[in-house]
Amino acid sequence: MTESLASKPAPAVAERAALQTRSRTRYRWVVLAVIVVVYMLAAADRANIGIALPYIQKEFGATNAEVGLLVSAFFLFYSLGQIPAGFLLSKVSVRVVAPAAIGLTSLVTLLIGTSHSIGMLKIYRSALGVAEAALPLSMLSTINRWFPPREKGTATGAFLSAAKMGAVIAPPLGAALILLDGWRTMFIAFALPGVLLALLWWWLVPNDPRACKQVSDAEAEHIEDQTTAHSESVRKHQDFGRLDRALRYERTPLLDTSRSVFRSWNIWGCGLGYLLMTGVVNVLLAWLPKYLGEVKHFELMQVGFVASLPFVGGVLGNIVGGWLSDRILDRRRKPTMMISAVATCVMMVALVYAPNGLLAVSLLLFGTGFLLNIGYSSFSVYSMGLTTRTTYPVAASVVNSAGQAGGAMAPLITGFLLDSYSWTAVFIFLGVCSLAALAFVLTISEPATAPVEASAD
Repeated sequence: MTESLASKPAPAVAERAALQTRSRTRYRWVVLAVIVVVYMLAAADRANIGIALPYIQKEFGATNAEVGLLVSAFFLFYSLGQIPAGFLLSKVSVRVVAPAAIGLTSLVTLLIGTSHSIGMLKIYRSALGVAEAALPLSMLSTINRWFPPREKGTATGAFLSAAKMGAVIAPPLGAALILLDGWRTMFIAFALPGVLLALLWWWLVPNDPRACKQVSDAEAEHIEDQTTAHSESVRKHQDFGRLDRALRYERTPLLDTSRSVFRSWNIWGCGLGYLLMTGVVNVLLAWLPKYLGEVKHFELMQVGFVASLPFVGGVLGNIVGGWLSDRILDRRRKPTMMISAVATCVMMVALVYAPNGLLAVSLLLFGTGFLLNIGYSSFSVYSMGLTTRTTYPVAASVVNSAGQAGGAMAPLITGFLLDSYSWTAVFIFLGVCSLAALAFVLTISEPATAPVEASAD
């Protein structure tokens, strides 16, 4: 009899657990979908300059260095805006900052289409950088609040894939619009969806999951379930032995103040590696259409489609990289960062000797994008493992600011290299950047337990 009574609670517990699982909503994935669409448009707004660059250069009689400065103006002010945006987001709700940034991005994109001098283009491109500065931090902060530790790598990979998807649609769509009615019409058309997306963010993405009516208690508990995530990570932890020693896998104190963030070499080392890798990405983003047209002699629509292929590969690379980092490597971030740095260097050497055939160039560029982006999301996720939810926006702003500084410098340096040397010098420069990024990644620690502790406050 006693044994029978003791056994009765077990089915009840199982029934409650099953009921909770059935009642758990999945609204966080709706939030992620909004993030992806918004950032895809923002990425397209910055990427469309590449397909328009030869036409702008011809209309205004600009040198490669001058149009390199036009490209870099966006990334310079985008970089300068990162740290102020991080502090802004630590004081003001993402629900306010994100829609405002989306609306300003569309307005400035519209103004670019009205430019009638290279000087005005530089001013508007700089303004676009300021307008977009708060967007990546808003997205990453939202992911940090809406996803538990075990899902953050996957969510961040999807977010960064949105930047690649924007770069995928911008060249072919931009080429079609240029053929239809010129480069000015292209910018105006890209500006139009922003107002709708700003409103969608306001309606669909509350700052706090528990403030959202579409989120059940079960889902809110799942998002906040840091203790369970910790116990599971300890129970299922894999010891990678020599790899962990090489990665410097160790317990790392949480950076719980802004001062500790700014004094952390782990944050700065990650940022400097990101600086170099973002430089490679932005050169491909801005200069690849010109390379395909002038060196490979492709037609405009061919340029549009082939120039999108590194970013098609990048979408897949980001998703695979997030899966590897979260599932296979037990949330270790450095291995995928190192893979990307080494592989990108190899692919830059391959591009020096790239054949002229359409298929061969297409496959090579797809592979370049895939390998480069295996670890690209890890640079952004890495600081989540070192910070609290309060200090994460500041840490992310440091890493993103450094990354965008590299994004600003590399296209300008490319312009000078093209005026003085050739595309071979450009690809060698990008290969050296990749190796230097590897060197910085090797100097930082792989945090062992901080991701769990960081999410508990």
